[in-house]
Amino acid sequence: MEGIAQLVTTIDGWLWGWPLVILLFGTHLYLTFRLKFIQKHIGKAIKLSVTKDELATGDVSQFSALATALAATIGTGNIVGVATAIALGGPGAVFWTWMTGVFGIATKYAESLLSVKYRVKTADGTMAGGPMYVLEYGMKNKPLAYMFALFGSVAAFGIGNTVQANSISNMMANQFQVPTWITGIALAVLTGIVIIGGVKRIASVCDKLVPFMAVFYVLGCVIILAMTFKTIPATIGLIVSSAFTGKAAVGGFAGSTIMMTARYGVARGLFSNESGLGSAPIVAAAAQTRNPVRQALVASTGTFWDTVIVCAMTGITIVNTGVWNTGLNGGDLTNAAFGNIPVIGPIVLTIGLMTFVFSTILGWSYYGEKCVEYLFHSKKAILPYRVLYTVAVYFGAVMSLAFVWDLADLFNGLMAIPNLISLIALSSVIVSETKEYLWDNNLDKINDEVLVELDEKMMAKSK
Repeated sequence: MEGIAQLVTTIDGWLWGWPLVILLFGTHLYLTFRLKFIQKHIGKAIKLSVTKDELATGDVSQFSALATALAATIGTGNIVGVATAIALGGPGAVFWTWMTGVFGIATKYAESLLSVKYRVKTADGTMAGGPMYVLEYGMKNKPLAYMFALFGSVAAFGIGNTVQANSISNMMANQFQVPTWITGIALAVLTGIVIIGGVKRIASVCDKLVPFMAVFYVLGCVIILAMTFKTIPATIGLIVSSAFTGKAAVGGFAGSTIMMTARYGVARGLFSNESGLGSAPIVAAAAQTRNPVRQALVASTGTFWDTVIVCAMTGITIVNTGVWNTGLNGGDLTNAAFGNIPVIGPIVLTIGLMTFVFSTILGWSYYGEKCVEYLFHSKKAILPYRVLYTVAVYFGAVMSLAFVWDLADLFNGLMAIPNLISLIALSSVIVSETKEYLWDNNLDKINDEVLVELDEKMMAKSK
């Protein structure tokens, strides 16, 4: 086992060197400029996300699709991931995580647009989409499509499953002396109950869980920052300066270079907001929408909320309290920061992490099963996948943290590569769709495919 862990760490370190960091962040920048800084429309996108639209077709509402995507992205990466990046890369990692979010909005928009545009309707009338369909029907490249689906189905067990279970089981053991196997069983049972119901049940749970968990956690960060507000300007200055000079945490030699600071910041940024990973577009393709651009705007708000707001709050809180320099890592580091709130601080953090973890496990179960459905061209493969996924929750709760994180990083990178290739290759399509619906002020326009589906619904009702 030790040899396998070392091999994974070695490959992970190579994969997340300059090439992938440049490809990922470069794609964020490239699409930002090609789309005329699409981030400026974030206010309009937020408004659309809470607007009910009767003239739209799909499996779930725009808000439900966003909530499910947020459930998958707002997870342990926002709490433990950011803390790990700071411990290994120093305060400057917060800056790179945040920048990955700011520019990643454009990438999340672009990948969601393509996934809605190239989505298909399956035999049972449900929608199926995501980068695998974009690669097959947009790029006409089946090998890359199968690669993405394979990496995605496996990655779900890492980023969306074992990492999440591992984080909460360790925190429960440290804070309340609950054995990891008990936490693992409880999480596995709850997961199985929800995911058996499919995307509509998952979306229903996420609709209620996501707003509560996000507000609850951010409020905790705000309270801590309010208690230490005098040092916030100096903290922000330290974060920015360290991003370009490299400053390691105590005992964190790896963070002594700019490369490692950027590496951990960008890696954890991707882990958290998943922009460029190709996961969120899978559920965006199931959304009820009039046209691809409308849903793409809604989907892009996921990166804004996840990284620009929640990850930034975590990072600033950890650095501002000074605990980043204590040699702690992961959940222990975040727990030390929340310890600044007398008595209830650790409880707030634990409840926040529990809801984050559970929602992420639910969201990623859907991503994984859609990848499996694509690989086997059959819905019969979904049930066995759900069973394996549920069982993996338990094993994740009792595994080694370092090995789990490295494995998750590895498959994140492998999953991102074919998706980023499709975004660059089909950038002209993204620009063309954006011009037709957004730049030419046609956001309310219903595209031809939606019109056909609406006509079919009206005919069915008349009968």
